[in-house]
Amino acid sequence: MESHTLQLLDADVTYYPNFILPEVALQQFTTLKEETPWQQDAIKVFGKTYLQPRLTALYANNNKPYSYSSLTMQPLAFTPTLLTIKNQVEQIIPVGFTTCLLNLYRDGNDSNGWHADNEKELGEHPIIASVSLGASRLFHLKHRYQKDQKAKINLESGSLLLMKGLTQKYWLHQIPKTKKEVGPRINLTFRIIK
Repeated sequence: MESHTLQLLDADVTYYPNFILPEVALQQFTTLKEETPWQQDAIKVFGKTYLQPRLTALYANNNKPYSYSSLTMQPLAFTPTLLTIKNQVEQIIPVGFTTCLLNLYRDGNDSNGWHADNEKELGEHPIIASVSLGASRLFHLKHRYQKDQKAKINLESGSLLLMKGLTQKYWLHQIPKTKKEVGPRINLTFRIIK
């Protein structure tokens, strides 16, 4: 399978542009958009509370909650569609992902600010497998300490982005807002909650 490893300091990031066939990706996008009980939670950032600029849902094969930005989510059981994608991801990286956080970016106004997936329940060197379905969106990365170290990737429908090793320790990432007309995008981030 075609893949590109990003040449980044203190990181291990690989992009698989054609991870899921286009017609399958479209079908999975439609199913997930319709069957997921999307929610818009309030989060606390620097003492201020506001609604997240995207919709989310959490699924897992256990009942372990996931917490970030003073928000705790309780998981639902994996659906057949999510299990199919999870099994496909685990063929590329043979680890047992326990949990999947879904994000629905409805349009260019929906975004995700600078952050790292470094919550303590994810362990010391988290492996994050991010699958994109729907509209393409730009994904920005920047090093925490080396200000000249940054990267951008256009995450296309059916792609997989794999972040492991020291990536979450040394790098931040975001999906910025865009003024461009963009359709909805669903992002599935598989992770392991110990």
